[in-house]
Amino acid sequence: MPSFLYFEDDPLSRKVMQLLLTKKLGYTDVTILENSHDYLTKIRALPYKPDIIFVDIHMQPYNGFEVLKGIRDTEAFIGTKIVAITASVMSEEVELLRVAGFDGVIGKPITSNTFHELLTRIIEGDKVWRPTS
Repeated sequence: MPSFLYFEDDPLSRKVMQLLLTKKLGYTDVTILENSHDYLTKIRALPYKPDIIFVDIHMQPYNGFEVLKGIRDTEAFIGTKIVAITASVMSEEVELLRVAGFDGVIGKPITSNTFHELLTRIIEGDKVWRPTS
């Protein structure tokens, strides 16, 4: 069963993701961090290595692109899937996420109608670039 980490500064978005992953889909290894402060130390301290890391693009003190770079530059997380979570899902913005090295994007607001399908595709190794189904 995959494990998850989510960086998100919006309380409502954190709650939605927590409910979707744990209550609706039954995953148990789920950690949600409310900001990106000292993020590498926090990731290394987890009791498990996350299989999928969801990263809100617009957060502080480090934005999603900075978090992506820090994680990608850390040998322990080679192969970890990193998926952008953002309300900015115009074609040009999605292309920036792809070029930056994300493994996919999920658009906000996250809804149970589309999330399960997108997550299944990501778990199976598909790179999701159409942020909604």
